[in-house]
Amino acid sequence: MPVAITGIHGQCAHCASICLLAPWQLNAIAINEAFPCSHCHKALQLSDPKQIRRIKSLDSLALLRASTLVMVCTALLVALVMEWVGLLSVIEQINFTLVAILIYLVVVQYARHRQHITLILEAARAHAD
Repeated sequence: MPVAITGIHGQCAHCASICLLAPWQLNAIAINEAFPCSHCHKALQLSDPKQIRRIKSLDSLALLRASTLVMVCTALLVALVMEWVGLLSVIEQINFTLVAILIYLVVVQYARHRQHITLILEAARAHAD
């Protein structure tokens, strides 16, 4: 089963090592649960409110690629129909196609850039019973 690479790194507060966070570690961060460091095996947790907001903002980027792809395909079909009807010339339709593909690539590149972050993981606090 293929694993999606998110580009989210974590820096351990104990050993200062930086590693790529696995999906189960991201799930632990999302539910505010401690998890062990892959190097020193001490409990880590994300507790900085700014970083929590930043990781939660990644949810809005989840469907960006698919929705942009649908928008570009729809725009290309409209341009094709407009060229077929005679409202656009072949050169204008090719230019429209190139601009739509360029917009798609810029949006996907921006989304990938926003996903590459490094979280500073602090020592986990003991749970009060």
